[in-house]
Amino acid sequence: MNLPQKERSFVAIKPDGVQRSLIGEIIKRFERTGLKLIGLKMMMATEEKCWVHYNKDEKWYEEKGNTVVKNRTAAGLPVEKAAVEYGRDIIGALVKFMTCSPIVAMVWEGNQAVGIVKKLVGGTEPTTSDVGTLRGDLTLDSYELANLASRAVRNLIHCSDKPEEALREIEIWFNQNELINYRLVQEQILYDVNIDGLLE
Repeated sequence: MNLPQKERSFVAIKPDGVQRSLIGEIIKRFERTGLKLIGLKMMMATEEKCWVHYNKDEKWYEEKGNTVVKNRTAAGLPVEKAAVEYGRDIIGALVKFMTCSPIVAMVWEGNQAVGIVKKLVGGTEPTTSDVGTLRGDLTLDSYELANLASRAVRNLIHCSDKPEEALREIEIWFNQNELINYRLVQEQILYDVNIDGLLE
């Protein structure tokens, strides 16, 4: 039986978060919720791992590419290649960004870890992400600015979208022996049915 308090989420602080010295601030926000950090490493991401991580298929490339073609046409810009190529360019820009500087890869564990992390991180576009979220509070990039510069959005963090996706992503970035199973004292406060023995 999978215990709810053992759900895991993969998080990566992207190069912009590392370069802006926000590692501690980001980790602090996750820790304050009660989530438990069970894996942590700074590393240079490889192109190969990034392409596996983003895991997009031809259908995705075609759909996203069609949107790019539509936007270029509406803006009076030339359409110079097939829609599927524009779709691949989106992931290509992400891969280029993710490999330009170190990232910090993490695994967080706790009740509904994926949902809690997503709530803290906020929406993908910083300018429309809610106040109080990491992206809403700590950066100001937008899709428009990124598109004008033909680059990936600088939004500080990647986080898993669903629990099953988290498991797949964790396997890409971590070996099992790099994840530490341990107990935090605070888990008694968070999860135990009866909190006994707190008074002296």
